Amino acid sequence: MAKNYNTDVSKGIDWVVVWLYALLVGLGILCIFMVEYKPGVDVLSTFLSGKTNYSKQFFFFCLSLVVATFILLSDSKLFTAFANLFYAFGIFLMLATFAIGKDIKGSRSWIPIGGGFNLQPAELCKIFAALALAKYLARQETDFTKIKSQLIGAAIALVPAILSIGQNETGVALVYFSFFIVMYREGLPPALLIIGFSFGVLVVATLLLSPNVLAIALTVIAGIIIYILRKQIKRSKNLLVAIIGIWVICVGIQRFAVPYIFNNVFQCYQSTRIYSMVGKEYDCSQNRSNKKRTSDKEKAAKKPDDYNVRQSKIAIGSGGLIGKGFLKGTQTRGKYVPEQGTDFIFTSLGEAFGLSGCVAFLGLYLFLLFRIITIAERQRSTFSRVYAYSVASIIFFHIVVNVCMTIGLCPVIGIPLPLISYGGLSLVDFTILIFIMIRLDADRQMVLR
Repeated sequence: MAKNYNTDVSKGIDWVVVWLYALLVGLGILCIFMVEYKPGVDVLSTFLSGKTNYSKQFFFFCLSLVVATFILLSDSKLFTAFANLFYAFGIFLMLATFAIGKDIKGSRSWIPIGGGFNLQPAELCKIFAALALAKYLARQETDFTKIKSQLIGAAIALVPAILSIGQNETGVALVYFSFFIVMYREGLPPALLIIGFSFGVLVVATLLLSPNVLAIALTVIAGIIIYILRKQIKRSKNLLVAIIGIWVICVGIQRFAVPYIFNNVFQCYQSTRIYSMVGKEYDCSQNRSNKKRTSDKEKAAKKPDDYNVRQSKIAIGSGGLIGKGFLKGTQTRGKYVPEQGTDFIFTSLGEAFGLSGCVAFLGLYLFLLFRIITIAERQRSTFSRVYAYSVASIIFFHIVVNVCMTIGLCPVIGIPLPLISYGGLSLVDFTILIFIMIRLDADRQMVLR
């Protein structure tokens, strides 16, 4: 009986995703190797030594394979039965970091687990939030067309995001907003996404334009809309009230809300990063945290993020169309790019293999995302479909933000490239995220709740 069971399980596994996963992890280890390789050393011995980052990543890959095997041999009903418990445990761990957490690079989001390793609950909680959201939306009594259900769904995603912000992990917090893509697929009104996108555009415009110019522009836009809808306004004065109300809200956001957030909520270095993205200088003397911490002035003066991005763009641009070749990148091999094994790992690809290599690499990611969406759409169970879309959304967000960071289109917020960036626990987290989906897909003929 056990033999037949294992055969059935192997037939249900989507091996395309498994091989894509293995290929991407292999490419990640290769990229880390390109960054750290020193001529004249015995490559095999360094891989087995556990002292280099690429050898550590290889060992974590082996650990990830063990974890993946355990997940594939488990019962898929385990994830539905304990989804809420996992989520509660994740929130508990995030709260625990405020008491027993370890401060690393200004972020108190790590829990020491011994042996020099640290656990980041905010990363792990992404998996638990995906399971909890899938569990909630799969309930028969959940009607996601109602405001109450939408608010509960949003709360599941935003609670860990708020805790992440409290831990100074803004980058991880933003990842949780990717769950709104999933909620849109499950019936969240498009108007809410449009409002969110419009708010983002308004924030960027506030950074780019002076307050008076933007206020005048918003007034002109409101006037044009009133003129175009003048006939409808004659029939219903409520429309005019709505337009004026939106205008007041927009002006209030650009005049008061955005400056308050940048000066009182964000840390000086966070505001500096966002301003540098749009080519603007941020005055740290306006920041509340700067009055308490003089070190922020030093950070602003050094402009480490500007330096990182400049060096990253130089490295990627120097690769040209076909790249300089394997282990021939002068910028990455010369250690000119900070954090090039983690946040800026994409630069090693760009310099070594050029534009053609980057396009092929991103094509692998695109194929993986397409495959995951295909898996999501073939599910009979709402739980499995929502979880699969959560996996796609999280990976998509990480890819877009990380690549945009390296080419200066997004502020540096410490988002790793999935399965590629150095980080053993990050690799394990993504492995768990992906292989739970594969396990659920193997039982797609079942209706899980």
